[in-house]
Amino acid sequence: MKGFDGVRRWMRPQRDGRDVRDGGTAPGRRPLRLLLAVLITAAVVVPLTAAVRPDIPAPSPVRLAPLTAATLDEAYAANRANAALASRMAAAHGDHHRAAADRALAAPSRKLLAFDGRGEGRATEVFGDLGHADRVAVLIPGSDTSLDTYGRFRAGAAALHERLARQTGAGSRTAVVAWLGYTTPGTVSTTVLTPTRADEAAPELRDLVRTLRAVTGSGTRVALLCHSYGSVVCGRAAPRLDVDDIALIGSPGTGVDAAAGLHTRARVWAARGADDWVADVPHVSAGLFGTTVGFGTDPVAPSFGARVFAAGAGGHSDYFSPGSVSLANLARIVLGETTEVTRG
Repeated sequence: MKGFDGVRRWMRPQRDGRDVRDGGTAPGRRPLRLLLAVLITAAVVVPLTAAVRPDIPAPSPVRLAPLTAATLDEAYAANRANAALASRMAAAHGDHHRAAADRALAAPSRKLLAFDGRGEGRATEVFGDLGHADRVAVLIPGSDTSLDTYGRFRAGAAALHERLARQTGAGSRTAVVAWLGYTTPGTVSTTVLTPTRADEAAPELRDLVRTLRAVTGSGTRVALLCHSYGSVVCGRAAPRLDVDDIALIGSPGTGVDAAAGLHTRARVWAARGADDWVADVPHVSAGLFGTTVGFGTDPVAPSFGARVFAAGAGGHSDYFSPGSVSLANLARIVLGETTEVTRG
C-alpha cells in the first residue's frame, strides 16, 4: 500500500496547515467529501478488474468428528495429510508457489485444526498446547490474506505465542490460533469497502469459538485480536461470541458507531500505530446501491468508547512485530493483565 501514500496525503483534510482527524469542518472538507463519495460510488458501480486466478485443484476438506482435547492430534494429522495431498495436486497443476505453501503446512510440526486448499485457501493453525490452555488468543486477518500469503500472517501468530511463553515461563498454558477461516477481500477491490465478506465470515468465527470452548472448557479465557478488515469480521460476529476480550488493531471501523453497539460482554480494546495508513481512511458509512459502504466510527476515537492502548510507531503490518509496544500490550490483554496495558 505504500504506493498510495501520496494520494492519502492529498485526500487528508487540513485546517490551518494541520491534519483534521476527528470533529470540526475545514473549509475544503465539503468538496473533499463530495469527491470521496464520487470515488466510492465509482468503485461500487464500476468494479475494479483484475486477473482472475485459475482454479487450483485441491481435495475437499476432511470430515472430522466434533473436536475434543482427546481428538486434537487426530485432527492435526488428518489436516496435514490433506495439505500434503493439496500440495501434490497444485504441483501437478503447475502452481509451484501454492504447492510450496501447502507443503509447508503439511510439515509434521504443524497443528492444523482445519485446512482447505481450494480457491484462495483456508487454514486454522494452533501454536501451543490447546488442549491444556487456560488463555487462548485468536488472530483474525485482514485483506489480501490467503494460503499464498499465509507466511506473513503465521509469523505474527508465532511472534505472539513466543511472547506469551516468555512472559508466563515454563509450563505456559497459553495457545494462539491463527484463523484464516474466510475469503478475505483484496486491499484494492470493491469488497474491501463493504461488510459482505465479514457477513460471510461471522458464522464461521462463531463456530470456531464454540469449538475452542468445547476443547478447552468454559473456564478458559479467549481473546480475539482483529486486524484491519478482520475487525469488521469481529464486529459482525461479536453479539454471539463467548469471548473475554476483543482487540481492534489497524481498524477501518466495525460497522457500528460505538463499542456498546457490538453487544458483547467482552472488553473492547483498540489501537493504531503512528505510521498506520488506515488513519487516513475516511471513517464514514453510507448506503449505496443496496449495500453499505464504509465502516463508521474510528475505534480509537473517544466517541467509540473502546479501551485505547498504545501501539507504538509502527505501520499497518507491524502490530505483531517482535519487541514492539503493540505486541507487548496484546500479550498483556491475552493474559488478562489489563492494568499493565499501556494506554494510547
